[in-house]
Amino acid sequence: MLSTRRSIALTKEANDLFFSLRARFLSTDYYDPPFSPLPKPTKPKKKTKKPQQDHSSEPVNNPPAPATSDLPFDFRYSYSETNPAIEPIGFREPKRFSPFGPGRLDRNWTGTCAPASQESDQSQWAEERDKILGEALTEEEVNELVERYRHSDCSRQINLGKGGVTHNMIDDIHNHWKKAEAVRIKCLGVPTLDMDNICHHLQEKSGGKIVYRHINILVLYRGRNYDQKNRPSIPLMLWKPYPPIYPRLVKNVADGLTFEETKEMRNRGLNTPALMKLTRNGVYVNVVGRVREEFETEEVVRLDCTHVGMSDCKRIGVKLKGLVPCVPILFKDEQIILWRGKMNRDEEFATL
Repeated sequence: MLSTRRSIALTKEANDLFFSLRARFLSTDYYDPPFSPLPKPTKPKKKTKKPQQDHSSEPVNNPPAPATSDLPFDFRYSYSETNPAIEPIGFREPKRFSPFGPGRLDRNWTGTCAPASQESDQSQWAEERDKILGEALTEEEVNELVERYRHSDCSRQINLGKGGVTHNMIDDIHNHWKKAEAVRIKCLGVPTLDMDNICHHLQEKSGGKIVYRHINILVLYRGRNYDQKNRPSIPLMLWKPYPPIYPRLVKNVADGLTFEETKEMRNRGLNTPALMKLTRNGVYVNVVGRVREEFETEEVVRLDCTHVGMSDCKRIGVKLKGLVPCVPILFKDEQIILWRGKMNRDEEFATL
């Protein structure tokens, strides 16, 4: 009887253990077979779109009025590196694309400049400039001003590159004059061939006066009676316009020579030793004088412009053509070949 009860109890315990183990392994907590399916991602809540308001019935704000300026000169991208006397033969972009932006200036863009109105008076501008400059600075005042702004660590400095005296540079000068009496201008590149031209345009367009000039360093003074609140309005150019297309600089046959003579001059120039070696963005202050001296004894001159760039080579040739004067007959492999011209040749024979 006791053994029967014990067997029944053991059987019951075995059944309980079996069912407990079965429930344990079949439960979701412990059931993890291989390659089990991934849980489904929860769907994000849909964003309710706000109904768009109809603004067709609302009044449209009036566009801002175009900027006006009383400056009596034509607005150009570069004042010192362009010659208004030479008319372009074509344009790389339509004239309607004004670099000042659509409807932001009361002047029409012609492709090269924005002409001033005919009502502007040059004499009135000159009188106002003289009033702002006031009395001439004494020698002590000039020395004190120069000593303060001529050094390389001057914080009031503007770098003038191959673009020359640009339109937006005039606004930068007035911004410096807001907190300083003068500004230091460091000139580099092609414009340094003619520093007199740079000084002329800086004084004429800004209204200041150059009180110091040493090689390629300038100090531009604002004037005794300068008032920042009454500074001229200078609309800014938003981008650099594409340069127009000008007539070809180097002709196949130079004026005054035959085809064979032109070819001989070019070959002679390539074989002659270079007069100077110009560097990129260098200081070319003494180039014009050196070329003039060389033309006293030589008929052809070669300038080595390695690493300067072909675009800068052509700019240098254009400058030297009017400053020396001379005739560029070849641009090849960053070499400039200059001929002194038929006029100088005839003068030499006349002296003999």
